[in-house]
Amino acid sequence: MKFLIIRKKHIVLALSVVLITAVMVLGSVSIFANTNRLLPIYCVETDKKQVAISFDAAWGNDDTQTLIDILKEYDVPATFFVVGAWVDKYPESVKALSDAGHRIENHSNTHPHMPQLSKEQMKNEINSCNSKIQSVTGRCPTLLRPPYGDYDNALIEVMNELKMYTIQWDVDSLDWKDSATPENICKRVTSKVKNGSIVLFHNDADHTPAALPNILKCLKDEGYEFVFIEDLIYKENYEIKHDGTQCEMS
Repeated sequence: MKFLIIRKKHIVLALSVVLITAVMVLGSVSIFANTNRLLPIYCVETDKKQVAISFDAAWGNDDTQTLIDILKEYDVPATFFVVGAWVDKYPESVKALSDAGHRIENHSNTHPHMPQLSKEQMKNEINSCNSKIQSVTGRCPTLLRPPYGDYDNALIEVMNELKMYTIQWDVDSLDWKDSATPENICKRVTSKVKNGSIVLFHNDADHTPAALPNILKCLKDEGYEFVFIEDLIYKENYEIKHDGTQCEMS
């Protein structure tokens, strides 16, 4: 009986070793897989006190002109990522944004989850939106912000093939939330911005027009320069760190 108990202990110990080994192996595989993951640009490592303001436009359009007016008042250039279907519906707003000096970039054609598409479908989404934007503004986009911030290696590979850059954000205003107020949007953004930040807003969120003036004034008072994302990012000789920070290669 004693012998059997010892055997059981040995079996339990052996199973534990096997389990720990399996976890270590799986962990190693996971770590190895992560090192092969391609990343978009979330922010830029820079000594310059620069920040890029961006808006996603996919659905409504009630506040677009108000945003144009606010940005003009504070002399701030912004990057607008627009969906092709939004361009179809509001071409006059796309032109107004472009005429006001803002950059119009790609947010897909129909706002799908890009990783659910084949590479060919991804290319169709991107190229269709590019064509629509170019037909209105005369300029072809160089940047894509994936809908929902959803991406995978295949999308980054497609973007590389198209010689475009995939852009995320490191400061989310969360202006779309029902609980958002102008005060907490302002506090959230201004407390998180740093050199090289890319800030995300939406063109039709309820409280963005009320929050934006204070945000722009606060950041200007802190000495930040507002630039287009296209001018903030490095175009060559760069690498992207594990957290999505783009930096120059040494």
